[in-house]
Amino acid sequence: MKGDRVEIVVDAGDTTRTYEVTASRAGRRVETAIRRGVVEVSEVTRNGTAVRTARFMANRVLALVEQPVPREDSSERSGHSGRPLREDPET
Repeated sequence: MKGDRVEIVVDAGDTTRTYEVTASRAGRRVETAIRRGVVEVSEVTRNGTAVRTARFMANRVLALVEQPVPREDSSERSGHSGRPLREDPET
């Protein structure tokens, strides 16, 4: 979702550096993968094509924070109160 972001804090010797990968357009999302000692954070389209990818050595990553955009609950969005639309008449 647009606005999803991942913050990566990396050990850079005597200091730390913080990087952000953000889903910049509607329909894109941010995916995280850890493979063979490499942390990979990618901005991905609906089709699964990676638009941007950031790679870090896993032993240098201090923190990986995923910050999703707050989403509305489906029942709040549609105005549905949890009751059936039409109640059965009692006979």
